[in-house]
Amino acid sequence: MSRLHASDHVIVVGAGLAGWRFVEALRREGYDGALTLIGDEAHAPYDRPPLSKQVLAGKWSVDQTTLATDERLAKAQVTLRLGTPAINLDVATTTVHLADGTLVAGTHVVIATGTRARRLPFRASDRIHTVRSRDDVAFLNHDLAVLEPKSVVAVIGGGFIGAEVATALRTRGFTPIVLEAAERPLVNVLGPEVSSWLANLPATADVELRNGQRILDVVETDDGFIVSFADGGELAPRVVIVGAGALTNDEWLATSGLTIDNGVVVNEHLLATENVGAIGDVARFEWANVAGTELVRIEHWQIANDHAGSLAHYWMTGQSPTALLVPYFWSDQYGKKIQMLGHPRATDDVTRVSGGDEEAKWVALYSRDGIVTGVVTLGQPRALMLSKVLLETPTSLDRALANAPWSS
Repeated sequence: MSRLHASDHVIVVGAGLAGWRFVEALRREGYDGALTLIGDEAHAPYDRPPLSKQVLAGKWSVDQTTLATDERLAKAQVTLRLGTPAINLDVATTTVHLADGTLVAGTHVVIATGTRARRLPFRASDRIHTVRSRDDVAFLNHDLAVLEPKSVVAVIGGGFIGAEVATALRTRGFTPIVLEAAERPLVNVLGPEVSSWLANLPATADVELRNGQRILDVVETDDGFIVSFADGGELAPRVVIVGAGALTNDEWLATSGLTIDNGVVVNEHLLATENVGAIGDVARFEWANVAGTELVRIEHWQIANDHAGSLAHYWMTGQSPTALLVPYFWSDQYGKKIQMLGHPRATDDVTRVSGGDEEAKWVALYSRDGIVTGVVTLGQPRALMLSKVLLETPTSLDRALANAPWSS
């Protein structure tokens, strides 16, 4: 590979966490060439996790989520092209085509376009809220501002975003009703056993959760909305919010010649070609872990951050990290903190090693073929971090139980 020099021009497409962290990392690595950051939103790069937590709960202003402050922008010496999405990439010439008709030509391109909220095909789809961007939250807060206390707000989807949104709404005095299609939230993510341990959390926070909901349609009325169900029932909330997963922002690459398969496919160095990389939510990458090597796409804040640093370092030095990447995520919901290390499958075996449902604090290990593949905790942040060692090298479940690092 050829390392970056001052004569290069690096184009970063996507001005979210991954794109901005890459800009910062590249400058820290000593790159002093041209650097352009392209984003479809008009806002300078900002942090998304607080939107569904502190901002929606009214504890933060939206400006507090800003990552690229004026001071940091000046230090990064980056040219911003905000408010205009990329619509095509010519890989051979590393040239990005923008929606306004302009071209940005460089020597290297980083794809960091992330994901967008999935919308559902209801008649009132354009008036149903999502919580993905600053503008989403501003739009939602505008509609919430005119509601009376205790007004009913429907939250479609009981996953991480749905639960965080419902928690914030309850904090503000509204009456969120969470409508989950599955038998219970997160069963397809955390598995049947772990999801069952979390089943009572909404009730403890005075939030109504309705499982097994098949929604036929959502229509707008003069007073709000009507949610229609397959069993003939209806719900009349004042506001409707959907948290039904995300879609990768990779359509603009359809004619690029890159391999697109549930994201942009890249190798262990996060490269799609020698001069084109992809990082963060949009990247489907070769992940070396304790159970082997898998091709995965992981929508975690920490992965976006780590990818940015890894690719910047590789392009500057030719070196990639030798330590195994251990994914981490957290979710603050219903007054509790759920945290996980690793990227286990929902079908992996689960062993609870500390705590229980009664105290709402516990530690559990995922394992596959006798090897620990993940650690999940409720209300045990210290125990989680102490357990990271189990995922840094292959560790048998028997050895993990014998050493019990979570209890140190």
